[in-house]
Amino acid sequence: MAAPDVRHWPDGGDFLDVALSAVRPEEREGYIERLQAFVEQHRARLEEMLRTHGPGSRPVSHGRYALIGQPETLVILERMESALFLLRGRWEKELETVFLDDLESAWGPRIRLSR
Repeated sequence: MAAPDVRHWPDGGDFLDVALSAVRPEEREGYIERLQAFVEQHRARLEEMLRTHGPGSRPVSHGRYALIGQPETLVILERMESALFLLRGRWEKELETVFLDDLESAWGPRIRLSR
């Protein structure tokens, strides 16, 4: 989902840290497996978003959607689906909301994951 060795940001750690802070304590055990299941469930949607809004796309050429194609975006999108308000609250305290807003716009409406 992300091109190897190609990054828009030298270090996406700040984005990843905020996204991971929205993983509730009771969700931490098995989170890697949950993230893998999310990617498998949404593979076609992720690929389409990467194609339409990722590196080399028209929106990116206008300086938008910088997080699409970054590895940490998978965690952000999973949290967007599972705990949007918690993610947004943490994000607004730490980072510019334009990055999250752009990602949310490109991702589209939330789809509830079956549990």
